[in-house]
Amino acid sequence: MLPSKKPTRILIVEDDEDDFLIISGCLKDIPDSNFLIDWCYNYDESLRRMFGEGYDIYFVDYLLGEKTGLDFLGDAIASGCEDPIVLLTGIDSREIDIKAMTTGAVDYLIKSEINTEKLERCIRYSLERSAALKAIKANERKFYSIFEKSKDAFFLTDEDLVFRDVNSATSDFFKYSKTELLQLSLYGLLARQELVPLLEEQLARTGEVDDQEVEFLTRTKERKTCILSLSQQFKADGELYIQGIIHDITNLKRIERATLQIEKLRSTALLLRTLAHEVRNPLTNINLSVEQLKPEIGDGLAGDAGIYLDIIIRNCNRIDALISELLDLARPGDILLKRASLQEIMDKSLAAASDRLALNGIRVELSYPEEGSYIMADVEKLKIAFLNIIINAIEAMPRESGRLAVSISREESFYKLLIRDNGSGIPEENLSRIFEPYFTSKKNGFGLGLAATWNIIRSHKGSIDVYSHADEGTSFIILFDKAPVEEDIRQSLAGIGPVPDGSETEDATC
Repeated sequence: MLPSKKPTRILIVEDDEDDFLIISGCLKDIPDSNFLIDWCYNYDESLRRMFGEGYDIYFVDYLLGEKTGLDFLGDAIASGCEDPIVLLTGIDSREIDIKAMTTGAVDYLIKSEINTEKLERCIRYSLERSAALKAIKANERKFYSIFEKSKDAFFLTDEDLVFRDVNSATSDFFKYSKTELLQLSLYGLLARQELVPLLEEQLARTGEVDDQEVEFLTRTKERKTCILSLSQQFKADGELYIQGIIHDITNLKRIERATLQIEKLRSTALLLRTLAHEVRNPLTNINLSVEQLKPEIGDGLAGDAGIYLDIIIRNCNRIDALISELLDLARPGDILLKRASLQEIMDKSLAAASDRLALNGIRVELSYPEEGSYIMADVEKLKIAFLNIIINAIEAMPRESGRLAVSISREESFYKLLIRDNGSGIPEENLSRIFEPYFTSKKNGFGLGLAATWNIIRSHKGSIDVYSHADEGTSFIILFDKAPVEEDIRQSLAGIGPVPDGSETEDATC
């Protein structure tokens, strides 16, 4: 045995001193050995020393008074011992041999057959095997830590993409418990089922899906945009399994769409201002010319000439009013923010649409938190924004079977308002344009409602996103920051409490 710079520490757990002396003598006879040998005959004391001082290898007698070496093995391994333990016995028993190895012993030696050569080989093999197992376990802990603590959803599935193991981020992402997910297939959680054949074909052809952008439906029917990666792997026995990662980019997509919308509105505002300037210049000249013509025509020539002048003046005023309306749309109005209950604002918006809801037989489903959800809001403007969404939903839903679901949920620093209908949905090619001014798919629509809604939400420093699928309905997700704690404290000190439900009876109008 090659000499080691650091001595190998050995603990012999043996209640018979003669046996200890024989074994330690054989150990000392090993050529080039560098051992520090300790002896312990008490069961509990040996366990204490195992976890207090620590040894490189243990030789444990099978019979230790009331307890056995198998008990020692079980207690040591249950307590996290990863160092090699060799079981010693005075009798040759195949049953004990099997129990020792299955319990966790690295070797099983019969005392009467022990000699220097056997001990040297046993120690060498045991230490090498222990080092390899420790390295494997260290890697397992490292990768399991990465698996469990990752913010991305990591999971393992069978070849049909039925979950076999998931990390906590996967449960948080889909809003299902781990037990529930292990009964589900990843395919069944896709928002667009037409992608299933595509993913199956990619896995069959290349054995992987590389950074595919997909949408998933959570338990709460929320659509989330993600980057999906899958790869086929094989176990040692040849069994196929699939490992996957889901990276949530919903917020990035939301920011991207909001940024694009802002750029579109900036371009529209610039176009409108340019157009207003170019139109108002000749319009001013026309108005001045009409004013000059009036004295020359005089009251005596009122006939046809007077009628034509009135038409010119009336239409010039109409053009000027249209230009002002366009500029007002491009320039958000002033808002007056105060602490208000999001539930109360939504209730007022629904009350304003109650006649339409009743006439169309629309059922409204509300889900509010028990506590008030207070935000800083211009109540009247938010009522207009919500009412625009509600009216669009009513017009998209079938009569008598329409269902409008409104829910408010509390997140870390914001509130999430979800307005979902079961209407005809919005075609995918129109989704990116629904907040554009003058874009509409309605025959008699002007395309200003949702553009105004977007401006109002943005002026409240909120965000609005929309998900839709043909014949399944549309969901609007609106996020508002919570009212600052300082504001709550200030109003509390001033004796201003939240307005009780039903204390305001003003009709909501749009």
